[in-house]
Amino acid sequence: MNSLWSYFWPLFALGLVLGAIARTTAYRHRLGRRALVIGGAVALAATAAWHMYAAPPFVASVERTTRQALTYYEMARIDARLQRGPLTRDLLLRGQADDWQRGELVRVLSQVPGVGKARWGRNPYGIPMILEGIGATLLGFLLGMALGYLVEWHRRHNAQWSW
Repeated sequence: MNSLWSYFWPLFALGLVLGAIARTTAYRHRLGRRALVIGGAVALAATAAWHMYAAPPFVASVERTTRQALTYYEMARIDARLQRGPLTRDLLLRGQADDWQRGELVRVLSQVPGVGKARWGRNPYGIPMILEGIGATLLGFLLGMALGYLVEWHRRHNAQWSW
């Protein structure tokens, strides 16, 4: 499961739509900043709801793919799980392996779709997925606001020609 298409792209599209709606509403109804703040709050709330909905299938898919890769390489004694508390795209590896196997497993499992990086140990230092999702939503929201501005500018610019 590719994290871009399955997790982040819907958040970006949601932010884009909500940003365009918020900017258009702020322009047309003279609500100004209030409409933008309400639109941003709705976008952040929708991001949190999406994270609760989309994170479990994403985790299950990534861990299933990782388990299949470990079975293919005959490393069934290795346990690989995404870091939780908070959920990140870092893959934590545990088990018995020699130095060469450790290095190669990190290299191979870092290439699994949806994994940010693989590592041995427990040091929590990854970026939480919800923060990455908020970043994607806010980027979409800003681009949506720019799109809403252009739509309203075009509408007002051509208003003099509506006979």
